Amino acid sequence: MSFFIVNFIQHGNMELHIYVYSYISIFKDSIEFEPMTATPKVKIYHNPECGTSRNTLALICNANIEPEVIEYLVNPPSKPELIQLIADAGLTVREAIRKNVAPYSELELERDDWTDEQLLDFMLQYPILINRPFVVTDLGTRLSRPSEIVLDILPLPQKGAFTKEDGEQVLDANGQRLK
Repeated sequence: MSFFIVNFIQHGNMELHIYVYSYISIFKDSIEFEPMTATPKVKIYHNPECGTSRNTLALICNANIEPEVIEYLVNPPSKPELIQLIADAGLTVREAIRKNVAPYSELELERDDWTDEQLLDFMLQYPILINRPFVVTDLGTRLSRPSEIVLDILPLPQKGAFTKEDGEQVLDANGQRLK
């Protein structure tokens, strides 16, 4: 059981510090202190209809991380956010476009005369053109295709075996990569 006792003294910071230290020194042998660890911040731009995105999210959860999930088809990133995601992942705008969707062929986006600015505008107008899943952690940003690329930037180790939806085993029982 964890609990905290907090008393505030109106006589200044030094007396408050001494008072709290006294409480800790009195109880330090009878209370087990658990080290506090910050919850790692992980954000995934997710499409629940995409198997790669679902596998990536499952790998994040396999590390006991509860990420911020942004369903980018419902809540697309702003233009500055999209530019930042692409830059932080080390990609070009063209590398961040999903090519096997209808708007890509209908708009003839394979043409070389489209500028990055125009392509970004299309990606914001048709979020399905944004390749996924982008994952952001304190260790970096990646377009996680294939899904196991996310392992390079997760701040916590995997907790066990993992097999993708298609049956490909990625991690052994100890959470270690097989490839």
